[in-house]
Amino acid sequence: MALATAAVTVQPTAADAPDGRPGDRATTAASGPLSAVIRYTEYGIPHITARDYTNLGFGSGWAQAADQVCVLADGFLTARAERSRHLGPDQEPEGSLSGARTNLTSDLYFQGLRDTRTAEKLFAASAPIGPGRDVKDLMRGWVKGYNAWLAQNRIEDPACRGRSWVRPITVADLALVSHALIATAGNGMATEEIVTAAPPTAKAARTAGAPDESVDPAEAARSAKRLLAGLRKGMGSNAVAFNGSTTANGSGLLLGNPHYPWQGGRRFWQAQQTIPGELNVAGGALLGSPIVNIGFNKNVAWSHTVSTGTPMNLRELTLDPRNPTVYLVDGKRERMEKRTVTVPVKGGAPVTRTQWWTRYGPVVTGLGEGLPLNWTEKTAYALGDPNSAHLRLFDTSLAFGKARTTGTVLDGLRRTQGLPWLNTIAADSRGGSLFTQSQVLPRITDGLAERCSTELGRATYPASGLAVLDGSRADCAPGTDKDAVQPGTFGPKSMPTLRNAPYAVNSNDSAWLAHPGRPLRGYERVFGDIDTARSLRTRGGADDLSAMAERGGLRVKDAQRLQFANRAPAGHMVAADAARACAALPGGRAVATDGATVDVSAACPVLRKWDRTTDADSRGALLFERFWQRLVQLVPEERFWKTPFSPKDPVRTPHTLNIAAPGVAQALADAVQELRAMKAELNAPWGEHHFVERNGTRIPVPGGPDTLGVWNMMESVWNPAGGGYTDVFHGSSYIQAVSWNGSGCPVARTLLTYGQSSNPLSPHSSDQTRLLAAEKWVTPRFCEKDILASPELKTVTVRERR
Repeated sequence: MALATAAVTVQPTAADAPDGRPGDRATTAASGPLSAVIRYTEYGIPHITARDYTNLGFGSGWAQAADQVCVLADGFLTARAERSRHLGPDQEPEGSLSGARTNLTSDLYFQGLRDTRTAEKLFAASAPIGPGRDVKDLMRGWVKGYNAWLAQNRIEDPACRGRSWVRPITVADLALVSHALIATAGNGMATEEIVTAAPPTAKAARTAGAPDESVDPAEAARSAKRLLAGLRKGMGSNAVAFNGSTTANGSGLLLGNPHYPWQGGRRFWQAQQTIPGELNVAGGALLGSPIVNIGFNKNVAWSHTVSTGTPMNLRELTLDPRNPTVYLVDGKRERMEKRTVTVPVKGGAPVTRTQWWTRYGPVVTGLGEGLPLNWTEKTAYALGDPNSAHLRLFDTSLAFGKARTTGTVLDGLRRTQGLPWLNTIAADSRGGSLFTQSQVLPRITDGLAERCSTELGRATYPASGLAVLDGSRADCAPGTDKDAVQPGTFGPKSMPTLRNAPYAVNSNDSAWLAHPGRPLRGYERVFGDIDTARSLRTRGGADDLSAMAERGGLRVKDAQRLQFANRAPAGHMVAADAARACAALPGGRAVATDGATVDVSAACPVLRKWDRTTDADSRGALLFERFWQRLVQLVPEERFWKTPFSPKDPVRTPHTLNIAAPGVAQALADAVQELRAMKAELNAPWGEHHFVERNGTRIPVPGGPDTLGVWNMMESVWNPAGGGYTDVFHGSSYIQAVSWNGSGCPVARTLLTYGQSSNPLSPHSSDQTRLLAAEKWVTPRFCEKDILASPELKTVTVRERR
C-alpha cells in the first residue's frame, strides 16, 4: 500500500474526528483542491473523512487505487475497449464485466456501448434514471482520486507495473464499468451472442426452417434453468437477520456472508466513509464503487444475496420474408438498427463487426452455450434487459448507508429502486429484521406470459422465469406498475417482503422460505418459484437458524459460530448410510468407472467417524466430498433419495440416500481410487488438501462447496497433481456479524477473506486469509475513540495537485 510518496503524514488530532462535533471537522474542510483524511487501522482498513460527497469520492478513489490499482486498471482497459490493442485479440478477459470469451469480443461489445454513449447518457440523466446529485459527486470525486493516486505514486504491483494501459480515467469510464456491473445478469451474460449475431446468408435463408434450425422447447427450458442457476452459483451468498425477540438485548442481529469471486473486478474492498453530520458508514465496496455496498452504521446493518428473479427476457421477432433485418410489429415493418463497430488489434489491422439492435434490445443468437436462438429468414430473438437502462445502484447503497431502521432501508429501496439482481436482508438497533426481493425486474406477470408467450416461452417461463414473448404484438410489451420509477418494471408494492420475523434468511433460493414459518407466496413466476425443493445450503441453514431463534439470547458471537460451524448438511444426511453401504460390500470391494476393482474397506470407518464438517482439521471431509461429487453425477435425481420432496415439509425433504442405486458403490470406488492416485490419506485433514498459496506459503481454508450445503461456501480449483483443491476462485468474501448494545457504537466483527490488496507485495494481500485459516475475525474500529486507540493508526491527508 503506497502512502508516503504523495501524502503528507500527520498525527491524528481532534480536527480529524468524523462525528460532527463542533470544531471536529476534518482538515479537508478548507476550500481549494479536492482532499480527504484517510486513517488506516489494522489490516489496512481505511477510515475516510471528507467535507462533502465529491471530496469523499476523492478519498475513496485514492484509497482503492492504493490497494487495487492493477485490478481497477484492468477493468478500465475493458471499458475503454482496448484489450485487443494492448494484449491481443485472443486472450480471455477477466470476466467481471461481461461474458466475453475473448478480448476481441469484449472490445466489440464495449466499443458499441461507447459509440452510442450509453453509460454517459445514463449518468447525465436526471434521477431516478440517472444517479442522484450526491452519487454523481461521489463518482466525479472518485475519478479524480484514482487519477491523483496514479499521478503521485509509483505502481509496485507486478501485475501492471510499467504497463502503458494504466492511465487516467474519465467519469465516462467509471460510468461504463458501473453500467456493466448492473447489467451482469442481462446484456452482460449475452456479450458473445450480441457481438456475433448475424442475419442468415443467402444460402442459409434457402434452407431456413429445417429441423436443425429449430429450438427444442424442452431442451431450451432445461438450458435456461441451468443458465440462471449458474449466475447464482457464480455470485451466490447467505444472509440472515434476527429480530429483537431472539437476541440477548432486544436489538437486531445480522450475519452477511456474500459469496463472490476471490480474484478480479468483483472483489470487495473494506472501508469506513464519513462526512461529518451527513454520513458515517462502514463495510465492503465492490471495486470501482464509490460507496459501501454491504455494511453497517450506528443503527442499521444490511447484506445482499443474489436473487432468483430473472432480469432479462426475450422477444421472438417475426421477420419480413424479404429482409431478415426487418421485423414486424402489429403488421408494420421496423428496420433493425445496424451498428458498425471497429476496434484496434495488436499486431494487425483493425477489426470491424456489425451488431443489430431493435426496439426491444440487441438481437442475440443464444444465451450461453446451452440455449441456441437461431436467426433464420423467419425468426430472430431480441434480448430485453431493464437493468441496461439505469444507473441507480449506488443511490440505493447510499440510501442504506444513511438508513436508521429497517423501515428506512425499505424507504430507500422504494425511492431509488436500484438493485439489479439482489435481495436485501437487514437488521436494526431497535430489533427490526427485514427480507425483501426489491430488484429491477421487467413487469412480466403470469397473465402476460400466458397471453403472449411463444411456444418456446411456454416451456422456459414456468421452468426458469425466462419469458419469450411475441415481439410482433405491441400489446405484449411489459406494463409498468404505478409505483415504479422506470417504465416496464415492477414497483415496490409487488416485491416479496418479510418484516420482523424472528429471523429472515436467504441462501439464493427464492423468497418463498425467507422464514419457513411465514412462507411468502403470491408473487409472479419471474421473481422465483415456490413449492419446489430447496438447496442443501437453504435447508441446513433453516435447521440451524430455527434452533438458534428458539434458543434465543443471541449475540454477535452466535453469528460468528454459525459462520464457521462449517457444517456439511450433505454429510449429515448421507455419510452414515454411505458408511453402512461401504461396510456391506462383499470383500470390501467395488468397481470404479474405469472398470478397476478397488478395495474400499479402509474408507468405511473414515466415513463413519467423520465429524460432518469442513473445518480445516476435519478428517474424512476430503473423502466424502470427492465421493459426493461422483455420486451426484452417477445417480439420477429421481433415484437418489428414498423419500422424495414434499412442499409440506420443504426443509426436511427429500432425504435418506437410496444405497441400492448402483452408482453408490461406483462413486465410492472412484473417490478412493482418486485419492490413492494422488497419494492422499483417506482421513487426511481437509485443510491439508483445501488451501490457497500466498507468497510461497500454503494457507489452509475452512469451508466447502455449495454441493455439500456448507454455509461458509468455498468453490475451489481441483488439481490433484498440485495437492487437491489448490485455490479458491469464489466463496465467502466480505463477512460481517453486526448487532448493537445501546452504546452508540455497533458491535461488529468482520472478515475480508482475501485481504484488502491484490498486490502480492502488500502486507494486506493475505493477512486476513491467515485469519480465515484460524477462523478469527477483525473487530472493526467504527467509533472515534476506537479509531484513535488503534496501535497501528496511520493518518494521511491526500490532496489533488493542480
